[in-house]
Amino acid sequence: MSEREAMEYDVVIVGAGPAGLGAAIRLKQLAAEKNREVSVCVLEKGSEVGAHILSGAVMDPRALNELIPDWKEKDAPLNAPVSEDRFMFLTETGSFQVPGALLPACFQNHGNYVVSLANVTRWLGQQAEALGVEIFPGFAAAEVLFDDGGQVKGVATGDMGIGRDGKPTDAFQRGMELHAKYTFFAEGCRGNLGKTLQAQFKLRDGVDPQVYGIGLKELWEIKPGKHQPGLVIHTAGWPLQSDTYGGSFCYHLEDNLLAIGFVVGLGYTNPYLNPYEEFQRYKTHPAIKTFLEGGKRIAYGARTISAGGLQSLPKLTFPGGCLIGDDAGFLNASRIKGSHAAIKSGTLAAEAAFDALAAETPAPELAAYPEAFQSSWLHEELYRARNFKPWMSKGLYTGTLMVGIDQVLFRGKAPWTLHHDHADHETLKRKTESTPIDYPKPDGVITFDRLSSVFISNTNHNEDQPAHLRLTDASVPVNVNLELYDAPEQRYCPAGVYEIVRDDAGSNPRLQINAQNCVHCKTCDIKDPTQNIVWVTPEGGGGPNYPNM
Repeated sequence: MSEREAMEYDVVIVGAGPAGLGAAIRLKQLAAEKNREVSVCVLEKGSEVGAHILSGAVMDPRALNELIPDWKEKDAPLNAPVSEDRFMFLTETGSFQVPGALLPACFQNHGNYVVSLANVTRWLGQQAEALGVEIFPGFAAAEVLFDDGGQVKGVATGDMGIGRDGKPTDAFQRGMELHAKYTFFAEGCRGNLGKTLQAQFKLRDGVDPQVYGIGLKELWEIKPGKHQPGLVIHTAGWPLQSDTYGGSFCYHLEDNLLAIGFVVGLGYTNPYLNPYEEFQRYKTHPAIKTFLEGGKRIAYGARTISAGGLQSLPKLTFPGGCLIGDDAGFLNASRIKGSHAAIKSGTLAAEAAFDALAAETPAPELAAYPEAFQSSWLHEELYRARNFKPWMSKGLYTGTLMVGIDQVLFRGKAPWTLHHDHADHETLKRKTESTPIDYPKPDGVITFDRLSSVFISNTNHNEDQPAHLRLTDASVPVNVNLELYDAPEQRYCPAGVYEIVRDDAGSNPRLQINAQNCVHCKTCDIKDPTQNIVWVTPEGGGGPNYPNM
């Protein structure tokens, strides 16, 4: 196979999300201020900037205010300031709204904006390109490159035009190498290369296991009379059992648009739980259904989030690069927000790299980045939130009481820090110890099946390419997962990728992987109880194409 061509940059950034673009913009701002040349390249596996971005989202503009103070004049798409907060506990038929005076500060959103994070990211991409950042959408970073001393020297994009049999087709194109003095990894939650780097450099030694949630989201166009721009609703309780962490969001954007979604902590124990079906069931609650009746669902998607907080952050730097955004785990689970944290982490890393590049011999490791984080408002915010997820993992009632004490009485500064004891793949009970859950059939009006949902996520992959969902041991899905857990991958995947199929006699079960459906949420890579499923980067440009998500 031919040698790959190489391009040289000062900084290469993997991922054009809020963290990656925030870093790129800050590097170019500093270069202009100091009259220095700094070359910056951003790789994005989606077909365009924003294609793979999915979030609720209520955005705290604090980091954006610092990065681009005149964002309003530059028409950033933050068009729906939060007008009202509601937090409700749901029972199957009723609801209880928490009085505003009792609402912890983490659920108060005055001064924040309801946004499409995909559109905010597209706008950030335009700002970056205007400053001279080179952005390459449709090119997936598939491999970390190392020099002879073991230092990261960049990444390589995946070869295009490799057939399912692993051989080059007529459309074959060799990947490119992008070399850099520093490489930033901003792939989002459970980044494929970030996971590799954390193992390679032992970045997780001495920290808690990362814990995750899966977020499922739909975008609806609702009747004007039911629309209240800036209304933010969060719920806890039904349809989840009280021992299962999770909750919902219902956000009113501009133009009669409603973002509605559901988050389930991936530490759940019942292998029969289906996060997608829990989301569909939630929409039938009288307090929620009323907003949707007469409306039209126009988009769907799903993505995991890193929810471990401060205790689960890995070491941020390694020779030749760093982790930023949700690739590291900068998300405030108590506030259900991460975009401001992603931008801030990217700018802190950019400032450290800019200073390091000025040295005659740049230091291998950006020590100034974690030092700056330690003294930043982001660290202070994550410190206040550190006990939220551990408390809520103890069940809805105990968790709510203790979070109230932690956040209201102690204002997040309690003299103790709780820890995460288990990774999410370790928590499933055997099927013999679990109760199956009977989910209602979709009505096609308020509730929908998975395949029709995947259709409106605009997901597509070239079918003639090697599978990007790989099994370490092909016997495990039937001999272990099906035998012990009734094949939970059939249920935790929000896109119907995994199916147990049998012959005409109902025998000889096998796992069928419908990789074409994959929305790149990474749930399988996280929740598979044997860690036998490995998500790797498919050809660039594949996956979902999210509009306004």
